[in-house]
Amino acid sequence: MSGDDAVGASRTRSVFIGDGAPEVAGLEVDLPGGAKLVLAWGRAGFVMCGFLDLAAAEKRGVAAAIVRGVQTLDDLLAAEVQAVTSAAAARGLVRGMRGRAALALLA
Repeated sequence: MSGDDAVGASRTRSVFIGDGAPEVAGLEVDLPGGAKLVLAWGRAGFVMCGFLDLAAAEKRGVAAAIVRGVQTLDDLLAAEVQAVTSAAAARGLVRGMRGRAALALLA
């Protein structure tokens, strides 16, 4: 299901991350209780909100970074990365960088 329905709403869109960088895809999902799931991904990996499991991404060897306290894709782009998988670190992602910069390395 996508769009507005009895369970909630979800939105996908292209996300512009900067001049010269390819666009990435993003997803916002309204969860029960007012919570949000926010995720953006490029060809090499993704940046996700705290609802998703960084340990699972690490176990699978995926380049991923986690940000917390985000409600929208714009929040995700501005948020500081809290942790990264080893595959993401190998691509240059580090704790403290902004989501936008992390996505530029994953695009």
